Amino acid sequence: MTDAFAAGNRRILSGMRPTGRLHLGHYHGVLKNWLQLQRDYDCFFFVADWHALTTHYEDPRGIGPAAWDMLADWLAAGIDPERATLFFQSQMPEHAELHLLLSMITPLSWLERVPTYKDQIENLKDKDLSTYGFLGYPLLQSADILIYRAGHVPVGADQVAHVEITREIARRFNHIYGREPDQADKVEKSLQRMGKKAAKEYANLRTRYQEQGDAAALEAARALLAAQANVNAEEKERLLGYLEGTGKEILPEPQALLTPASKMPGLDGRKMSKSYGNTIFLREAPAAVTQKMRTMPTDPARVRRSDPGTPEKCPVWAFHQVYSDEPTQAWAHQGCTSAGIGCLECKQPIIDAVLAELAPMRERAESLAARPQYLREVVAAGQQRARIVAQETLAEVRRSMGLDFA
Repeated sequence: MTDAFAAGNRRILSGMRPTGRLHLGHYHGVLKNWLQLQRDYDCFFFVADWHALTTHYEDPRGIGPAAWDMLADWLAAGIDPERATLFFQSQMPEHAELHLLLSMITPLSWLERVPTYKDQIENLKDKDLSTYGFLGYPLLQSADILIYRAGHVPVGADQVAHVEITREIARRFNHIYGREPDQADKVEKSLQRMGKKAAKEYANLRTRYQEQGDAAALEAARALLAAQANVNAEEKERLLGYLEGTGKEILPEPQALLTPASKMPGLDGRKMSKSYGNTIFLREAPAAVTQKMRTMPTDPARVRRSDPGTPEKCPVWAFHQVYSDEPTQAWAHQGCTSAGIGCLECKQPIIDAVLAELAPMRERAESLAARPQYLREVVAAGQQRARIVAQETLAEVRRSMGLDFA
């Protein structure tokens, strides 16, 4: 069994829906964060093609091509398949089975109260979203996380509710299925294997936590259990559940890992989004990028070259804050407010910076797209690694629910 207790807190789970080409907003908002995470954590990154069906079920023809393009873009951006586990969600049926099993215990009201549920229905009025798939997508997200016993899920502040419902579902599952009839005997045997000194320290910490609510004692007990070499992963989970008064911890509760808000603006100053038509795509041709940026709107007060402007009212200034160093920003700010430079002059340094950032990614992506067999090998290797973990979790879930009788 994978040592989920020790490794789970170092495991990251994150995914992206393949609903179209990736742009600079994806790179600065998600991929740059993934590049850092893959150096420090055990990362599982997946293409969420089932999730794409929740809003694109009527015409799914673009999902497959977008999935392969997305994988190529990930690799081109620097995601390393030797460090991170990469796979397609729809090729992992364990997600679907856990989703089904969790649906047996998840109150309907929990799904209806997820903030983004009503927001999405309001924002996507042109689509018929009165489906169980759309209502249940937060539960499928929970299954995505829990099947790998992920310790952390990188999310923006607006997505914390999705991690919280996952924590509640894990807690409910552990409460219902984590109590073993012979728990006391098994706990005693595990404590004996820890040795007298460690067992006594565990007992003292458990008393302090359960009788006094001492959070520091809980953390100390968790660290003590993680350091025990004489007890296996299953015993550690059982002792953790006994410590917290919930029984055996079958599905660990994940933590939200808040990611910095993306500072990447769209060409019009709003958030970069395909729906706004204000994007620069990662594989966009240099001439197209240059044309888009040269025609970006600027401060409307600068009608003539001689009119001074206010950088804070100009989308170009937002790009300078992402791409330009302090001297260049100072030059652009002074030149704009004094009408010392024109808008095209102001744009040129960021045009150069964006082209320089995109060039290596575009070249690598085009090379990868021409090597479909390599991409398939990357996915196959990632799915094999992911399946080992997923099947271990699912086997324990099935045992806990009494489904191992056949």
